[in-house]
Amino acid sequence: MSSSKERTSGGRGRTTGSVLSGLVVAVGCVLFLGGFVWGALLYRPYTVPTDSMAPTIGVGDRVLAEQVDGAEIRRGDVVVFRDSVWGNVPMVKRVVGVGGDTVACCSKDGRLTLNGKPVEEPYLQAAGPASPTGFSSKVPAGRLFLLGDHRNDSLDSRTHLKDGDHGAVPRSAVDARVDARAWPLGSMGMVERPAGFAAMPGGTSQPGPVRTIVIAVVVGAVMILGGAAYGPLARRMGRKGRESG
Repeated sequence: MSSSKERTSGGRGRTTGSVLSGLVVAVGCVLFLGGFVWGALLYRPYTVPTDSMAPTIGVGDRVLAEQVDGAEIRRGDVVVFRDSVWGNVPMVKRVVGVGGDTVACCSKDGRLTLNGKPVEEPYLQAAGPASPTGFSSKVPAGRLFLLGDHRNDSLDSRTHLKDGDHGAVPRSAVDARVDARAWPLGSMGMVERPAGFAAMPGGTSQPGPVRTIVIAVVVGAVMILGGAAYGPLARRMGRKGRESG
């Protein structure tokens, strides 16, 4: 009697539980596949070949970078860019100055200064001065001044100060903004926006939806596995019930 009540009105022997499990699997597929498609449309993976961004990004790390317009870039962002003067290959550096800024190093306590004000840079590779060599640059309008986090081992805007445009690259050279480290497993995590630039004009940028995408994919996978496991578990429990009866 009880088994007939559990059957659906369609008369095909499907129980309410099996219908719900199918629905869970369907929703899980939407979340799982939708998350992957969403991520593929917005993000591109890049492998960082050097340690110039250590410790934020290690040599060989794989990062996820959101494709954005160069006009959206703010101070503190880690960006992937190409510039013919720098070799026209994808490079990853941190933006420390935008058009109109004067970037210099170092202050009396060894810090980078932006428009004469020292900047806190907790992401740097090691203690000590923010740059082993002193420099000063007035960033032209529409350009970005870029430095590596490992200042002792980074070829960046300091290297190109005499190449024209005071070592800065055009905003149009930016391909993407790095949001997260994806590989290896031990280094997975978000690339946080530094607080040292937050109070400056323009503030810092907001992270892209990579965290939401990851959550959607993980939840979708759990729902698919959970829903798919219902059928075998229900049949096994049914057999045990009949045997005990």
